[in-house]
Amino acid sequence: MEAPRHRTTRDLKIGNRRRLLRTLYFDGPLTRRDLAPATNLSTATISNVTAELLADGVLREAGKVESDGGRPQILLEVDPGHARVVGVDVGETHVRVELLDLKLTERASAQHALAPGRHDPATVVEHIVAGVKSVLAEADGVPVLGVGVGMPGIIEYGPEGVIHAKTFGWDAVPLGRMLMERLGPLPVHVENGAMTMGQAELWFGAGKGADNAVIALIGSGVGSCIVAGGALYRGAGSSAGEWGHTTMQVAGRRCRCGCRGCLEAYVGAEGILDRYLASAGAVDLSGGGEEAALERILDDESAAAVAVVDETVEYLGAGLADLLNLFNPELIVIGGWAGLMLAKRRLEDIEAAAGAYSLGQPFATAKIVPGHLGPDAVAKGAATLVIEQFLRG
Repeated sequence: MEAPRHRTTRDLKIGNRRRLLRTLYFDGPLTRRDLAPATNLSTATISNVTAELLADGVLREAGKVESDGGRPQILLEVDPGHARVVGVDVGETHVRVELLDLKLTERASAQHALAPGRHDPATVVEHIVAGVKSVLAEADGVPVLGVGVGMPGIIEYGPEGVIHAKTFGWDAVPLGRMLMERLGPLPVHVENGAMTMGQAELWFGAGKGADNAVIALIGSGVGSCIVAGGALYRGAGSSAGEWGHTTMQVAGRRCRCGCRGCLEAYVGAEGILDRYLASAGAVDLSGGGEEAALERILDDESAAAVAVVDETVEYLGAGLADLLNLFNPELIVIGGWAGLMLAKRRLEDIEAAAGAYSLGQPFATAKIVPGHLGPDAVAKGAATLVIEQFLRG
């Protein structure tokens, strides 16, 4: 058995810096006096580490607070402008690239449409590279720490960033390596899109402060991010959260994954449009494509549209009930562009359907809310992959 590695003075300094930086990032601004109980570090250590971080430009002074009988205490916070990060959302219909500061405020963006059937790796890589180069031109000399990419499918963690995305027709595509070859020396981090959205909502959105939650992504397809004990749960092979491919109806509608009766075939935007097409005979995809078409159906008062939307709400409620019964979360966040559209119009009905299909106790102790970060939460969440590395010192 390998002997435990002896911790060096350097290890201790890195650990202290990391603890203080994370505390100020998530809970700042704080005074040096506040930092002592928040980090369990000594006054001398706090003084030394904050001095280094101020000198490096990582921290900035954020005002003063009055002190009892002494000099005012200076507030410190992480300077959002110290560096930039890039977040990429690869969806079914688009590639969106955002340049953000360290607090996820957008500084520049670029977007490329993905035509149906044009999800081959070379096309996606070209769109990502073009978008990244476009937003980097807006960095104005501020250092860029790296690129985070949110993708549909199952991710193999490692330097290759290998992706298995059945709906894209991808099997073991090394997207991370392909991008690093084009974007070097920028570090590239690849993660499942539902996971990145969940991380963003957990850090800055509707999930902030939750220890046990599920963040549901509903767009063209359907996924989820499971939060257990305040951390993302990935499972044994990083495929946890494939909620869209749980079975809603035995021998039901054919899903894009090849199986039948998956939840995605009923509540994903593509499934909703397909069901409306079967009922009404036509879907208007002009003027905005899939997103505009779904919005028109949700606002349509015709019998065909109302029937499809009502059925979607019931299936979504039943799917959320499965999450409530399986994981007993304190919170379910509905996100993704299609999920936000549905929640905006029918949240009370979705909650009622979830209550009708779930056990009483888990339903009574949970809240169901829409996401706070909007339809670009996947890109913002992808940027947190880079920020997480930054916070590790």
